[in-house]
Amino acid sequence: MDRPIRVLVSKPGLDGHDRGAKVIARALRDAGMEVIYTGLRQTPEQITNAAIQEDVDCVAVSILSGAHGTLIPKIAELLKKEGATDVLLVAGGVIPADDIPFLKEHGVAEVFTPGTPTDVTIEFIRNNIKR
Repeated sequence: MDRPIRVLVSKPGLDGHDRGAKVIARALRDAGMEVIYTGLRQTPEQITNAAIQEDVDCVAVSILSGAHGTLIPKIAELLKKEGATDVLLVAGGVIPADDIPFLKEHGVAEVFTPGTPTDVTIEFIRNNIKR
């Protein structure tokens, strides 16, 4: 395709800390991707609706609140329900290593924890989107 990769960056739940989301949004933008940032306190339904409306290739969820085990699988479920099975779902933030297999079993392609270089996230998205 000729268009840039489109990524929706979002903060689900009551988490009010968005520095990591803004860092990754800027890194993705600087890498030539189109970035749509939905801002803080989004519901899984709002995130899914925005992903569909914006016709994104990837949804990148940033979460620190500890609600990742509930909110992120719900996003995956809603994307599937909407027929958006071609949308890559990735997550980042403070997510315990023990929780990562559960998230991957429930539709998350990859989890990026604190300290992951932005280049790693960029390359993962480039190499794993379905076009």
